[in-house]
Amino acid sequence: MATLRPFKGYRPLPQYAALVAAKPYDVLNSDEARAEVQGKPLSFLHVGKPEVDLPPDVHLYDDRVYLKGKENLERLIKDGVLKEESSPAFYIYAQTMGGHTQYGIVGCASVQEYLNDTIKKHELTRKDKEDDRTKHVKVTNAHSGPIFLTYRARPSLDAVVSRICASTPEYDFVAEDGIRHQLWVTRDPSTLRAIQEEFRNIPSLYVADGHHRSAAAARVGRDLAAANPNHRGDEEYNFFLAVLFPHAQLRIMDYNRVVKDLNGRTEEEFLKEVRSRFEVSPAAGQHKPARKGEYGMYMDHRWYVLRAPASLISVPDPVARLDVSILQSSILAPILGIEDPRTSKRVDFVGGIRGLGELEKRVDSGEMKVAFALFPTSIEELLAIADAGKTMPPKSTWFEPKLRDGVVVHMVT
Repeated sequence: MATLRPFKGYRPLPQYAALVAAKPYDVLNSDEARAEVQGKPLSFLHVGKPEVDLPPDVHLYDDRVYLKGKENLERLIKDGVLKEESSPAFYIYAQTMGGHTQYGIVGCASVQEYLNDTIKKHELTRKDKEDDRTKHVKVTNAHSGPIFLTYRARPSLDAVVSRICASTPEYDFVAEDGIRHQLWVTRDPSTLRAIQEEFRNIPSLYVADGHHRSAAAARVGRDLAAANPNHRGDEEYNFFLAVLFPHAQLRIMDYNRVVKDLNGRTEEEFLKEVRSRFEVSPAAGQHKPARKGEYGMYMDHRWYVLRAPASLISVPDPVARLDVSILQSSILAPILGIEDPRTSKRVDFVGGIRGLGELEKRVDSGEMKVAFALFPTSIEELLAIADAGKTMPPKSTWFEPKLRDGVVVHMVT
């Protein structure tokens, strides 16, 4: 049984929505974020990545960064850009990309259910990034960016969402990247109860994207509960901001790999070793894998098609048969010497939204030696791994479109 709670969100007045809504903090580095906020004083990046308003030599985890985020959030509220909802609400957040629309319910998920695995995870977190988001929440007193959750689709819940979306949305704008964002608000008590009842019949939720944010929210909730002698369990810190999408509406893109060197091998030696493990053939041009177990490999201005043997694709372990796992266990570790992709400095990851041209660019520049284009992990694979209590290798999924920060904010206390 899953819990979803309506809340009194802080959100932009409609005329400011497109100006406030910003890319999430973790898809831009600091330099990219500084460029992004030029001429955009209301951008929520000033809250999510507040180092943009400090000198470049200030460390990302310096106390001044978090205090600047708090100051910037309070300024948006004080200036009337963000207003608190008049009563608890659920929100429907729709995103349209390339003709496909996904509809998510914005509400507050339970910290306790995160801790007891009613909310299931599929990735490990890095301590430094988890510490960063924990401090950000504590200092700003806000869940400023939503956690992307999914659930197994329910037609009855889809029907409730469709009824809400039959009305005119509060927000409807197209961002500079061409993605359309719409938001509906429902405060109707009977609709709120209907949504909550639907979730009570859903046994599990799944973290699709936002493992560091969800881990941080749970830590903050646990810490504040321990520090409160009058803790009841219904305080705001016991819940965190989430957008929940039915699994059938989600689209996962490829998450590709680039490697700096061939681990002391010549290109001929490397190709020979790859051929001993995969079927390898030259490609006429860029090769985007069309099926599971197929890879595109780019090296020395040439593309190759790699196909894994059926024995690797059909193993019973749902993690071992992931395309990212097969690449790791068959090429990256044994041939290229990358034993732990989470910590190795010789491998980098490129989201599929950047296209195969980005892989060519990284290799042709001399920065990288070889690139691998992967077939995307499926949402069914993600759910199966989470249900089995297992974790995926790092950078296994790239969800698009990304949720915008600042559309709705949840105050922790």
